[in-house]
Amino acid sequence: MTDSKQLKDVIIIGAGVAGLAAGMYCGRFNMKTVVIGEMPGGIITTTHLVENYPGILSIEGAQMGSVFLEHAQKFGAQLEFSRVMSIERCVPSAESKAPGVFKVKTSSKEFLGKAVIIATGTSHRKLGLPEEKGFNSKGLSYCALCDAAFFKGKTVCVVGGGDAAAIEVLILAEHCKKVYMVVRRDVLRAEPINNQKIMESKNIEVKFNAEIAQIKGEGKVQSVVFKSGEELPMDGIFVAIGFDPLSDLAEKLGAELDAKKQVKIDRYSQTNIPGLFAAGDVTDVAFKQVITGAAQAVNASYFAQQYITKNGPEFYCG
Repeated sequence: MTDSKQLKDVIIIGAGVAGLAAGMYCGRFNMKTVVIGEMPGGIITTTHLVENYPGILSIEGAQMGSVFLEHAQKFGAQLEFSRVMSIERCVPSAESKAPGVFKVKTSSKEFLGKAVIIATGTSHRKLGLPEEKGFNSKGLSYCALCDAAFFKGKTVCVVGGGDAAAIEVLILAEHCKKVYMVVRRDVLRAEPINNQKIMESKNIEVKFNAEIAQIKGEGKVQSVVFKSGEELPMDGIFVAIGFDPLSDLAEKLGAELDAKKQVKIDRYSQTNIPGLFAAGDVTDVAFKQVITGAAQAVNASYFAQQYITKNGPEFYCG
């Protein structure tokens, strides 16, 4: 079924901080806006504390997601919590000079929009081990904030050497007897303050130049085997080795991606497809933070409004 409110000005795909920031600004620009996403607040809601957002000294990730959600609603953005199955663009006839609208389909609805902002974010990167899927939620996790309490007094490891991994380690150290940090290289790439906390902690041990080759266990994680051959008893494994962009919808529509499958955007947050914008972690912008994602989303909202205004009231619906 097609949404009863008919043609939207902007359809935003993704309900994380970038999508919600775009929803808030599109609402402020008096555009008919719908935000469609599966996870209200997005991946930031799995973060323990956010302490690098200007103007807010410290805030829990779940609370930040909630605040962004409330702000988008305040300015009239319609929220739909469902999965987008496809995006299509109506191709105008040879006689028509009007740009084509976008058709966005969920499992139960169809939305029409003059412009689309892709803010689908990323998913946790996997280890790539054949047994990984079988241990998912059986000692293998991708979110310390979500699952740390289940490992109170136990021994766990965190795979990764960046700041996200460091934060996971520090959260787990508050609950666990022992936390190993498994780093593929010979150096930590976390923020200096987090590096210092790790090195000063009595129950954290960093294993440099180490990679997990195998996970063992009967029904749950019981040990890990490193490529060196060393085996350690382990109650839990937390993976923090980065993220993969959720760019499949954009790619199928014809948006240009880079070698990492990130959506390419210009300084206006515009893709190679007229009327299709992108913002946040799904894009090819190098530095990915809440503040930069929100800024890109605001940029996309402004230039989406400019695109719609420039093309006038007539859009081809097929």
